[in-house]
Amino acid sequence: MLSQIATHPIAYPALEVLHIVGIGLLLGNLVLLELRIWGLGAQLPVLALARLALGLALAGFSIAAASGLLMFATQPMDLLNNRTFVLKMGLLLLAGTNAAWFHARGSLLLMDRTAKLQTLLSVGIWLAVIICGRFIAYL
Repeated sequence: MLSQIATHPIAYPALEVLHIVGIGLLLGNLVLLELRIWGLGAQLPVLALARLALGLALAGFSIAAASGLLMFATQPMDLLNNRTFVLKMGLLLLAGTNAAWFHARGSLLLMDRTAKLQTLLSVGIWLAVIICGRFIAYL
């Protein structure tokens, strides 16, 4: 079945579309929350915004992860031998570590200098993940 996904005229492109939709939900909602941490939209209650944005970001991550796993399963050895793919996976681990650190230290409530630096790191890592994802086919 997985080999049929790779060769089907619509299945693999549909997975790519789902992957991009998931990334959009993830990154769009993270940036929204991170902008609030930086003080934009200060009239919005941060905890209510976080509940909405983080729920949507998690849904986006789930969509991107599920579609990404299916795409990976069509050519695992090629991807594991691709340095750009391996770098992308390392960056995903780093993004998860940064998110865990952000929530473990209560950065959402503190909204201090460290929280702001964590948000910059988050955006930078996610942009690097997207860049690596686009370059996997070319490098």
